[in-house]
Amino acid sequence: MANYYSDHPEIGFYLNHPLMKRIVELKEKGYEDKDKFEDAPVDLGDAIENYRAILDITGDVAANIIAPNSESVDLEGPHLENGRMIYASKTFENLDATRKAGLHGVSMPRRYGGLNLPNAVFSMLSEVISAADAGYQNIWSLQSCIDTLYEFGSEEQRQKYIPRVCAGESMSMDLTEPDAGSDLQRVMLKATYDEQEGCWRLNGVKRFITNGDSDIHLVLARSEEGTRDGRGLSMFIYDKRQGGVDVRHIEHKLGIHGSPTCELTYKNAKAELCGSTRLGLIKYVMALMNGARLGIAAQSVGLSQEAYNEALAYAKERAQFNTKIIEFPAVYDMLARMKAKLDAGRALLYQTACYVDVYKGLEDIERDRKLTPEEKQELKKYQRLADAFTPLAKGMNSEYANQNAYDAISIHGGSGFIMEYKCQRLYRDARIFSIYEGTTQLQVVAAIRYISNGTMLANIKEMLETLEVSEALQPLKERVEKLIPVYKDALNYAKELGNQDAFDFLARRLYDMTAELVMSLLILRDATKAPELFLKSANVYVRMTEEDVLGKASYIKNFKAGDLDSFKVCECACEA
Repeated sequence: MANYYSDHPEIGFYLNHPLMKRIVELKEKGYEDKDKFEDAPVDLGDAIENYRAILDITGDVAANIIAPNSESVDLEGPHLENGRMIYASKTFENLDATRKAGLHGVSMPRRYGGLNLPNAVFSMLSEVISAADAGYQNIWSLQSCIDTLYEFGSEEQRQKYIPRVCAGESMSMDLTEPDAGSDLQRVMLKATYDEQEGCWRLNGVKRFITNGDSDIHLVLARSEEGTRDGRGLSMFIYDKRQGGVDVRHIEHKLGIHGSPTCELTYKNAKAELCGSTRLGLIKYVMALMNGARLGIAAQSVGLSQEAYNEALAYAKERAQFNTKIIEFPAVYDMLARMKAKLDAGRALLYQTACYVDVYKGLEDIERDRKLTPEEKQELKKYQRLADAFTPLAKGMNSEYANQNAYDAISIHGGSGFIMEYKCQRLYRDARIFSIYEGTTQLQVVAAIRYISNGTMLANIKEMLETLEVSEALQPLKERVEKLIPVYKDALNYAKELGNQDAFDFLARRLYDMTAELVMSLLILRDATKAPELFLKSANVYVRMTEEDVLGKASYIKNFKAGDLDSFKVCECACEA
């Protein structure tokens, strides 16, 4: 029987990540739950076995329930009835299966009914479910919104809402509005305090809300009358049981049809303040979005895996000119690149997730006691790394998912353009990944300060210095090492242009180069530990990086600030 976890040992490999011991130690707080909860681990080995068991259950559900339902869900999609969103019929089967398997509230502490899983393992679960159906992964993974409520809500709110999510109730984050997409400072949904009822009331419209008719919503709204910027925004909790919110429209989308994207009308809806006023965008949404971006990175890796699987299977079976097409250099080059991007992107995903786990674990401990000076330094170190790596993981993996889905169709040829083949759905589903939760261009904006100030160059140098590779991989490590001064020179040249527009224009190339160097070093590390899984991908990915870094460096070094005019659209041409 198929299993989307055990069939891909590359996923389980990351349970042995170098940081996993520290992550488990922090997450389990010295294994304090072992005497309170029967399923709590007693040591590191026990914790890892628990993770494997949960992943195996998820792999089974994904392969044998969610994946078989995916075509029906894609064709039916959700629909609107009397102001309520109704899922596709097979989505209800998926929800029933993941609830019965206990796969909700997985990151929450056991005292609330959760599984107390770290982000790295949650990302693995997301990857596995996304491979089965990226649209359902959207619905399922939004349970991670509860992390923000856990982090910033009151204990009363935790007791009230977290057990409901652990029992399988759904969540959404209601941020976007018709006039506030990427620029969330423009959010105008109005929050007013009702003195008589002792609660907040929400009025306005939200648009493009994933799973918008969920049970529990986190809502960004303007609580400070007369303000027009982010400082007037606060975060609220809306409980569907209270009423006051209707679904006005469900978007008809290119892909992820099973994931309902709703337009909502708030009419005097009762809500609770989460945390403090005025920090909604500045603090809480940033935390919410970073979690969501890691989730999209995992979603992207899952779909990339499925696209590669489909392409590989077809290439092995399809014959032309009396030869299986997998024997054609043009085809196996494409497949090799798909696998290399998949493996390198996965390495970046779990490196980032582990950085997040360390600093989030320390933050959680800080709620109970003061951190030692050493722990405070550790927290700052890993928070900086997580902030720098998250936009790389989201941006690169979402782009790779798009590229792999595109190449899967190419390998299928004309069949790839036929609706009966899965690769067309993967292609449609993937397109949103580099758009929602911040476009790739916005990931570049988020990452570029860590690139321009030398943080990422220092990280790359440190990774290189501490990287021990096998003798077989030493030549590849040396090739990466030779690229670092090329990258440094290109970065310095872009900065020395002294023109912000020119630097912004070149930023995407610097971003790509940075991420590719990081992923090259990560895949070399992994190939040394598990050559049977990653050796081929390491060979291919380093060559791809070499090709790309040298090409982009040449482009940057030959660029002049005055060249920008060549790229600007002529107004007279537009008018014509």
